[in-house]
Amino acid sequence: MNAQPHRKLAVMPGDGIGGEVMAATLDVLERLRDRHELPLAWDELEWPATDWHRRHGVMMPEDALDQLTCYDALLLGALGDPGPSSDPNRYLLPDGISLAPLLTLRKGFDLWACERPARLLPGAPQYLADPRAAEVDMMVIRENSEGEYVNQGGRVHRGTEREVATQLEVFTRPAAERLIRHAFERARQRAEARAQPRTFTRPDGNTAAAQVCLITKRNALPHWGELYTEVFAEIAREYPDVATHHELVDAACMKFVQCPWIFDVVVASNLQGDILTDLAAVLSGGMGVAPSININPDTRDYPALFEPTHGSAPDIAGQNKADPRAMMLTAAELLDWLGTEETVFARAASELRAAVAADLSAQTAGAVRSTDQISAAIIESLPA
Repeated sequence: MNAQPHRKLAVMPGDGIGGEVMAATLDVLERLRDRHELPLAWDELEWPATDWHRRHGVMMPEDALDQLTCYDALLLGALGDPGPSSDPNRYLLPDGISLAPLLTLRKGFDLWACERPARLLPGAPQYLADPRAAEVDMMVIRENSEGEYVNQGGRVHRGTEREVATQLEVFTRPAAERLIRHAFERARQRAEARAQPRTFTRPDGNTAAAQVCLITKRNALPHWGELYTEVFAEIAREYPDVATHHELVDAACMKFVQCPWIFDVVVASNLQGDILTDLAAVLSGGMGVAPSININPDTRDYPALFEPTHGSAPDIAGQNKADPRAMMLTAAELLDWLGTEETVFARAASELRAAVAADLSAQTAGAVRSTDQISAAIIESLPA
């Protein structure tokens, strides 16, 4: 037996297809746990979930954060419309209620960095015709603790012709500094880990093996946009080996489609990063293969949150049609986070990614497979 510290997960299937993709992922994790004797255990929780709200009037217990502090990490399936969308009488909640646990968990545990890698794996759908789109390999790092999602504001004179709604954005220098510095650190780490070096042009004309692109809308939102720009310039001086770039968010959306291969690490605010990562997911083959992690890079005093980028997909919920590979790739990110480069966790993560990649490469173009079929094929691809 290995001497790795025992790790414990809170597994939260959530809503819609969450239960289906989670079940498939747990089958894979069990196989990896047995093969590598991983010191890993998990508890499956009924919350947060719409069905929990149906039974208890809330999405999760009032002391949910206290209950979750004993876990090393949280694995979440999806939240939102539980489906099936064909049922007009299903128990359906406003998004502000069903998705509220995401903000509660991220902010309650100060998981201020959301990382969403986007790399086109061979065999995954390539939606751009340009052959260079096969070279997409970026990571969008989204600010997760403040910005546009602080939920400050309100509505007055509700329901009348005089109604006013306000939504306040909050940006602080400390949060900007830690986010942007983390982006530069991740750019260095990605460059060091690449088997095939990449080259990016620096403003002075020289080249670098890594790049960080800052996203703002400083021409229309100058206060926080200029704050981010100034902090970015200050921190960039500490990383002379990393190329820098700045894009306005609308131009970035255009370039994600025109030439996504020019990006490396992209750092953005909460809302703008949220939008850009959905676009990046499509560039990497679609929501069905897009992982996501929420972490505090400075401390592990609280559990990190791992969830696929996709939502609850009510249109296919309960039909055995959901692609579990985004959930599995998210689990691979979790395994990496639990260990270090030399641990059994890292080896298990590498095998899981390889199995998903092998399944993508082997799939027949246009073929439709069930959740169970994809899961079985990936388990079959894992080393015995």
